[in-house]
Amino acid sequence: MSDGILRALGLVLSGDGALYAIVGRSLGITLCAILIATLLALPLGYLLAHTRFAGQRLCITLLQTLTSVPTVVVGLLLFGLLARQGPLGALGWLYTPKVLITGQALLAFPIIVTLTRAAFASQDVRVRETAKLLGAGRWHTGWTVMREARLALAAGVTTGFGRIVGEVGCAMMVGGNIEGYTRTMSTAIALESGRGEFAFGVGLGLVLLSVALVVNLGLQRLEGRL
Repeated sequence: MSDGILRALGLVLSGDGALYAIVGRSLGITLCAILIATLLALPLGYLLAHTRFAGQRLCITLLQTLTSVPTVVVGLLLFGLLARQGPLGALGWLYTPKVLITGQALLAFPIIVTLTRAAFASQDVRVRETAKLLGAGRWHTGWTVMREARLALAAGVTTGFGRIVGEVGCAMMVGGNIEGYTRTMSTAIALESGRGEFAFGVGLGLVLLSVALVVNLGLQRLEGRL
């Protein structure tokens, strides 16, 4: 076991090309997914916090329920939609990075919406009232509220990132774990462990933990500045 860990450290520290190619591809997919999810989730979180409409409570409850949906369920849904015989099969996204980005964005979206809605709802109402009194329009008021809640919003995005960066169920199902194309850190760990290549799998695991650590340290640094 100790020999495997030492070899894993050697792979990480030596900059092994195969290992870091998977890391780069995985982070690229995850960053695209979190960006898409965030751009869609922030406006909806703001809307749910500051607008009253029929079915609002049902919408919030549904989003809260989706935060814990198993990743394989999302994978199964996407597979059914994007399979050759499925309604969206003509897109040809199955077993491509596009479907991995879509799956991860779907997993992160309800988490970011739920946490940002809570952040907006718990904010001092005087922030919006002051912005309106100063003549700010709807978009300017929304931007002011977001700036005031930026730490809580960053925590929500970080939580969404943590949910998807190590996701394996959906990625295996719709990505196919194709070498050099759709193989991510989590699917590669599963594959290499099954092959008995523990050093490579542990190396990827160490990088994955390091990424999570860096993201959380970044959030703590942001907290210290605000």
